[in-house]
Amino acid sequence: MNILWVKTGALHPVDTGGKKRTHAMLRELAKDHHVTYLALKDTTVPLHPDEEPDDYAQEKIWIPWSETPKRSWRIIPDLLKNLLLSNLPYAISKYASKGMAEKIAELDASGRFDLLICDFIFPAPNFGEVAKLRTPSVLFQHNVEAEIWRRLAESQSHPLKRGFFNLQFQRMERAEKELATQFGGVINVSAHDSEICRERYGLNNVLGEVPTGVDTEFFQPRPIDFSSAKEAPVLGFLGSMDWNANIDAVDWFLTESFPAIRSTHTNARFKVIGRNPPTWLIERHGSQLGVEFTGTVPDVRPHVAECDLIVVPLRVGSGTRLKILECMAMGVPVLSTTIGAEGLDFLPGTDLEIADTAATISSTAIGVLNDSALLAALAANARSKVTANHGWSAATNHFTALCSEILQDIRA
Repeated sequence: MNILWVKTGALHPVDTGGKKRTHAMLRELAKDHHVTYLALKDTTVPLHPDEEPDDYAQEKIWIPWSETPKRSWRIIPDLLKNLLLSNLPYAISKYASKGMAEKIAELDASGRFDLLICDFIFPAPNFGEVAKLRTPSVLFQHNVEAEIWRRLAESQSHPLKRGFFNLQFQRMERAEKELATQFGGVINVSAHDSEICRERYGLNNVLGEVPTGVDTEFFQPRPIDFSSAKEAPVLGFLGSMDWNANIDAVDWFLTESFPAIRSTHTNARFKVIGRNPPTWLIERHGSQLGVEFTGTVPDVRPHVAECDLIVVPLRVGSGTRLKILECMAMGVPVLSTTIGAEGLDFLPGTDLEIADTAATISSTAIGVLNDSALLAALAANARSKVTANHGWSAATNHFTALCSEILQDIRA
């Protein structure tokens, strides 16, 4: 097939779950298909040196665009303009690009392509009236974005923050439903997300879901030795620290759970492994005994390998958790909330531990860290299941099989 893959930005550095999933699947797709990658390119940021040489696509087209930095005062006029002049949530409207819309229309009219892929909901407004496009189209939803905003709103104690997040949730839910309806098919990454799209959004174009994969050759297991976990355990969190759901998770864990763990394991350390942690979060918790923020690192594996237990205390989110699979592939046990492990086919108590309140997270962590045999069993069981069921080749083959359904309908 000739595939046009549309995304909001470059893939390098490959440092978020969404980028990792897209990058791995495109590399698999490019082995058998011709992929043209169309994306916005921030004019204020040069392309990463690995971007152009990477063969995840045979052709790459960049559309000039600029983004207002999140932590700049200049974002305030943008937010006000969005509230007054747009029905879309700001998270989507900021990616509206006349240049991208014109290029999509031009490439569609050329007749070159068998399939158009909209990667995430964010570029969707640039597709115009999708029904008028001549090329079959698929929306690839890594998350149900409205779920993230709904859960963020519910987790806020400040009334102004809760009101803002709730407004964004309502806008995102409406936009997500309307935009997704236009595409020939929708592919999600978990059965839970597919159910939301079918039941809450009333979509009849949901093709199914693609399991998240992991590069088990890159994320090799470390030697399993948990003998020191009882005396000086190292806990870790892995994830981009410029994403609201991760910020909320780390702040909540450090405030409500980690002090109780330290009261039992006085030498316990907690490593926050992820790029761009906000200054206020470091100021609030950076001086707390045993807490370390790594910031951006060239390779997460040495930091993950140091951990006896990875915690995923997410209270908000959607999609599936690539970071859980990466840690499991390395043979590091995982303790997650139900939301954190949502969409993954792992058994609590066998492949990972699940706890949903601050108190049960700390008590479960203490219990697991005191049991080196349990740590080793969780690590071995999870690694075995990841290796068997979560390779990128199988995930990508399933993705193309789902896409073929709309192609067959059109040909019929």
